[in-house]
Amino acid sequence: MSRQKAPWPKDESEADELWRGRITNELLQEKLSEHPIEPGPQLVARRYDLLARTVHEEDRDEQVKLFLDSLAQTYDPHSEYLSKADLKNFSINMGLSLVGIGAMLRSEDGYAKIETLVPGGPAQVDGRLKVGDRITAVGQGQGEYVDVREMRLDKVVEMIRGKKGTHVRLLVIPSDAADPSKRKAVELVRDEIKLKDQEARADIIIKKDSEGNPVKLGWLTLPSFYADMDRHSKSTTRDVLALLKRLKKENIAGLVVDLRRNGGGSLEEAISLTGLFLKSGPIVQTKGSNGNIVVSSDPDAGIVYTGPMVVLTSRQSASASEIFAAALQDYGRAVVVGDQNTFGKGTVQTILEIGRFTSLLGSRSPDDGALKLTIQKFYRVAGGSTQLHGVASDIVLPSVTDLPEFGEGALKNCLPYDEVSPARYTKWSDTHSLFIDQLKRRSAERVQNDAEFRYVMEDMQRLHQKIKDNRISLNEDTRRKELQDDKLRKETRAKERLARHEEEPRVYRVTLDTVDKPNLQLIMYPGKLAEARAKGIPAKVSAEAATDDQSETVQPEDDTKEPVIDPERDESLNILADFVDLSRGPKTASTNAAKQPEQRP
Repeated sequence: MSRQKAPWPKDESEADELWRGRITNELLQEKLSEHPIEPGPQLVARRYDLLARTVHEEDRDEQVKLFLDSLAQTYDPHSEYLSKADLKNFSINMGLSLVGIGAMLRSEDGYAKIETLVPGGPAQVDGRLKVGDRITAVGQGQGEYVDVREMRLDKVVEMIRGKKGTHVRLLVIPSDAADPSKRKAVELVRDEIKLKDQEARADIIIKKDSEGNPVKLGWLTLPSFYADMDRHSKSTTRDVLALLKRLKKENIAGLVVDLRRNGGGSLEEAISLTGLFLKSGPIVQTKGSNGNIVVSSDPDAGIVYTGPMVVLTSRQSASASEIFAAALQDYGRAVVVGDQNTFGKGTVQTILEIGRFTSLLGSRSPDDGALKLTIQKFYRVAGGSTQLHGVASDIVLPSVTDLPEFGEGALKNCLPYDEVSPARYTKWSDTHSLFIDQLKRRSAERVQNDAEFRYVMEDMQRLHQKIKDNRISLNEDTRRKELQDDKLRKETRAKERLARHEEEPRVYRVTLDTVDKPNLQLIMYPGKLAEARAKGIPAKVSAEAATDDQSETVQPEDDTKEPVIDPERDESLNILADFVDLSRGPKTASTNAAKQPEQRP
C-alpha cells in the first residue's frame, strides 16, 4: 500500500507490473462498490485521463514551482515556494476572508460543479445559482466568456475570484435542466466573504458528574491560530476573549480547549492567547541561525480565565498549537489530554516576497510569488523543544490516528530535536493542584469499561496490522469477505449502541455572531445522540482522506446538523468534571443546580 521505503523498479517490465497491480486494485474497488456511479473501467479510465491531462496542462510557472518546492524541501519539510495563487490562499487562510462570490466548487465530468453556497455571500443572496449547477464559461466584467470545461479546478476558482466590487459573469448548466444544452447567464458582483466556519466557537455543556449532580462546562473549539496580517481586522485572541467572557457569564465550572485539528498558524496569536490563561511570564523561546535565544512573554499581565482547564490534542495538533499546549503544561496551568504526542513541528517560518530580491536584478512582478522559509526553532519555557517530540499528553486516550506515521518524524529532512536552558517562570501548580494521578486513574477505569473506546482499540489493532503488512489482496473473494466482515462489525456495533441507555448532555452553541445574544442555540439534547447511535454514525477521525475540492472558501466542518460519536470528547468532559470536583475540595451541601441557558426558538 505504501512504497515510501520500496526500491524503484529496475526496468520497464517491473514498472509495468506495479502499474498493473495498482490498476487491478482500482478496478476491483469499483466492482465491489455498493453504490457504483458508473461502470468501473470507465471511471478508472476517466480518472487516469484527468491525471494525464493535469500533467500535460502544467505551464512553465507550475514547473518552476515544482522545482523550487523540491529544492526548498531539501533543507526542511516546511520550507516551500508559494506561487501568486498560493500566496493568496495563505492570506485567505490566515485572515479567514476572501473576495469572491461565495461558492464551493467540485470537479465533476470536466465541469466545475457548485457544491455549496456560503450563507450571505453574493451567490446565495442573488439566488440564481443553485447547488448542482455546472459552470461552462467565465467572463470578467463585459469581456468575452472563456470556456472552462475540462479546465483545472484551481484555474476556474482563480478566474472567479477578484477585486471587491468587480463583476464576474458565469455561464452555467442548471442543475434541474432537462436538456443538457440549456444554459443560463448569471452576473454577480464580487464581495468579501467571511469564513465563519473556521472561526473559534464555543459550547456550553450541561452534564451530570459522578454523583449525579448537574455541572456546567465550557468547550472551546479552535480550528487554527488565525490573524489578518495586512489589516489586523481578525485575531484569534480577540475572538476567544469574546467567547470566554460569555462562558464566564454563564458560570462555567471548567473549560476544555479543543486543538485536535489545529495545525498551527500565527506565532504571535499563540503567545497572546496563552496569556489569557496566565498572569505573566515567558511563553516560548526561539533560536535563530545565529544561536541567539529570544524569550517571548505574555504581552498582558492580566488573566481572563482562572478555572480548571483541559487542553485536548491529537497528532494533528501542530506548531502554534504545541506552543500553547506546552506552555500551559510547563506552568502546570492545564491538564493535557489526547494522543500520546502532538505532531512535533517545532520550527518557525516567515514569508519573503521574491519581488524584494528580483528588483535588484532589474525586474519585479507581483506574479513572482514568495518563499516560506524556516528561520527559527522554538522551545518550551522548560527548555525542551517540541520538534519531533511534540507535547506528551498527561492523560492518553485511545485514538485511531495516534501513530508516528502522522507526525513530523515521518517527513523527509526534518530538523533534529535539541534543548536550550530553561527560562525563569513561576509555576501555576505551586498553588493550584492538577490532580494528575487521580484524574489518570479515574480516566483509565472509565476507558477500560467504555464500549466506544473498546471499538477504537479494536480499530487501532487492525490499522496497525494493515500498516505492518503493507499489502492489500487482489483476490476478489478475499476482498468480499473483508467487506462482509466490516459490514457485520458495523451492524453489531449499531445494535449494541441501540441497546445502551446512557446519560446525554444538553449542549448550547456560542459563536461570534451569537456571543452577545441572550438566547443560545440548543444543538444537542437527550435523545438526539441516541438517534445517531442507532444509525451507526461513526466517530470523526483526524486523518480524513484528501478530496479534489477547490473553493473560494474552506469546506465547513458542520457538526450542528447531526451529532457524532466522539469518545475522546466525552472522556475529556469526564476528566474535566473530575477536575472540577477535586478542585472544590471537601464536599459541602448545595442546592444550586446548573442554570440552563435559554433556548433560541
